[in-house]
Amino acid sequence: MRPGSFLEEVASMPPLALSVKEHCGRIMIFEYSRLSSLCMKKILTLCLATRDGKILLGMKKRGFGAGRWNGFGGKVEVGEAIKEGAIREMREESMMNIRKMEEVGIHEFEFADKQGEILEVHVFRVDEWTGDPTETEEMKPRWFGFDEIPYDEMWPDDIHWLPLFLAGRKFRTRFLFGPSDSILKNEVSEVESL
Repeated sequence: MRPGSFLEEVASMPPLALSVKEHCGRIMIFEYSRLSSLCMKKILTLCLATRDGKILLGMKKRGFGAGRWNGFGGKVEVGEAIKEGAIREMREESMMNIRKMEEVGIHEFEFADKQGEILEVHVFRVDEWTGDPTETEEMKPRWFGFDEIPYDEMWPDDIHWLPLFLAGRKFRTRFLFGPSDSILKNEVSEVESL
């Protein structure tokens, strides 16, 4: 595509053929006639605290992923930076206040029954915080040794990328989930930077 051609194409579309939406500080333009073929992304966060050979996970008590051990996180709100959303979600779900964190991974999750809707999850390693992990309405936190991680009670993708996280590496992943959250396709890549 030559420079400027996207804007020229948008400008040439008839009125009412476009939907313009702001999400997480980004402007998204959708052409109605091609809407079904476009990919919609939801931006989410995932925070994982580690200390002394242990990782903090939370048993999800309600909502999406209930009954599974997971990190802490959720949706980024409109007008909120991704890092701000991660800090807020960690505080809401564990009562911990992040003091130092680093983004180490990005997941793209898609479900076969909702193809075209991508969950883009930004993964943060939490190195310093204040407050003790405390049970909330959403999560019940618990520390696990790196050799005690309950993969059979977690999302099935975790076993594919969590070892990279624990080894201090950065990564990008793509997973397509099928019935009963089975993995139909996956890509896991170690990267130098995000």
